[in-house]
Amino acid sequence: MTPEKKIPPAPACKKVLALLTPEPVWEPDLCAALERLFGSIDYRGPFLPFEDGGYYAPEMGGPLHRGFASFRGLSDPGELARWKAAARALEEARSLGGKRTRNLDIGYLDPDKLVLASFKPGPRKIYLGEGVWADMVLGYSRGDFEPTPWTFPDFRSGRYNASLGVIREKLKAEMRR
Repeated sequence: MTPEKKIPPAPACKKVLALLTPEPVWEPDLCAALERLFGSIDYRGPFLPFEDGGYYAPEMGGPLHRGFASFRGLSDPGELARWKAAARALEEARSLGGKRTRNLDIGYLDPDKLVLASFKPGPRKIYLGEGVWADMVLGYSRGDFEPTPWTFPDFRSGRYNASLGVIREKLKAEMRR
């Protein structure tokens, strides 16, 4: 009889939110709702212009801006589908006339990559269950974020790398503790 092998724990990650909004501010009531769902916010980055060719305009108007937040503590990436369901419920609660007023892309950053959750399937997305797909948007190698061939143009541009770098440093500091 062979001894049972222990399943290694999931790699540590940091919950990350990519907020898409027509109002480039971190609204206190939205931040409070996010903290109730995901824990204390430890980083709120600047908002940068978002151009998507008009995909979100019929629903959210424009012009749109994207900013990143992260949440204190290390998390289990196996919870990504649950986080996405919670983010969707918050989007729906804040919608007006059946249209979202904010797009809450929840995901995680680990030392090697940024992964965002999606309800849309794709050829390179991994199904997690409960209608949620994982999309590896950026890798991290040789000291910088590197886009995947399928990454959205705004991520490919590198404009978010400064915010993601701050979040990655927070992740590394929490991993050292």
